[in-house]
Amino acid sequence: MDILNALVTFLNFVFVPGLAYGAQLALGALGATLVFGILRFSNFAHGDTMAFGTAMTILVTWGLQSVGITAGFLPTALIALPFGIALASLLVLGTDRVVYRYYRKVKAPSVWLVMVSLGVMFIMNGVTRFVIGVDEINFADGVRFVITAGEFRTMTGLQEGLAIRSTQVITVVTAAAAVAALFWFLGYTRTGKSMRAFSDNEDLALLSGINPEKVVMVTWIIATALATTAGVLYGLDKSFKAFTYFQLLLPIFAAAVVGGLGSPLGAIAGGFVIAFSEVTVTYAWKKVLTYLVPADMAPDTLVQLMGTDYKFAVSFAILVIVLLFKPTGLFKGASS
Repeated sequence: MDILNALVTFLNFVFVPGLAYGAQLALGALGATLVFGILRFSNFAHGDTMAFGTAMTILVTWGLQSVGITAGFLPTALIALPFGIALASLLVLGTDRVVYRYYRKVKAPSVWLVMVSLGVMFIMNGVTRFVIGVDEINFADGVRFVITAGEFRTMTGLQEGLAIRSTQVITVVTAAAAVAALFWFLGYTRTGKSMRAFSDNEDLALLSGINPEKVVMVTWIIATALATTAGVLYGLDKSFKAFTYFQLLLPIFAAAVVGGLGSPLGAIAGGFVIAFSEVTVTYAWKKVLTYLVPADMAPDTLVQLMGTDYKFAVSFAILVIVLLFKPTGLFKGASS
């Protein structure tokens, strides 16, 4: 029985939150790795693209709620998400037209585009905060829990309860659907195959008659859709605050690098590696160990390797280690 209680505690505080967080990071890392693999630069404005897309989704959500439109037991934000993606895509495509397009034409070094994306990042962050403010926003409605801790204890008779929030289930299901749709698009559509060809060999793709501007446009739209979806899922699962998404840039890029920049499969794997690493290192294991060891050996301390305030340090440490010992990542990406 103690082993089962320890397992439920592990699932409740480590596995389920890590799974949801990993799905969010995987979607964000997929967008970042697409931009790197096709447009050949690391877009540091990716986190603030998430923030802007989420902010637009929240505004549309409020508008729908004000006229009585909801999604029932699901969050209304899921209805508003396509509008948020569309609005964010317009901003990103406009930014590409005004800013990035010039540097592509003059074939500027990638480092120039990286520095330009830093400027875009600060501008987008300012625009987002100006539009929606700097306060923390909770915009999740609908049914809150799939199962509560009390219901689980009643069903099983265990001392520990397993609580699964509806936003966690929605996150995993939506992320799985988005990943499946992306891989189908890249593997079975003409535009997707053109993007892959452009990524593999730009000069040969141009000689084959592939329209580079169309590839660039579709890449930005897909990356923005993934970023906005990841941002909305993260906001539903936790809360929205514009500056939080700037901080998420580190674990997102860490996930992309760990998996292998330019590798979609690597981005997914890297997202879960970073998420579970952060959750595992910052979780206080006292309760789990108390169930597993004899009473006289039960720990007095929290058995926490690192405080939750330092969870991003875990991402940074993993990023440094991977760059030192396996810079191509778990999957051999475009960084090789």
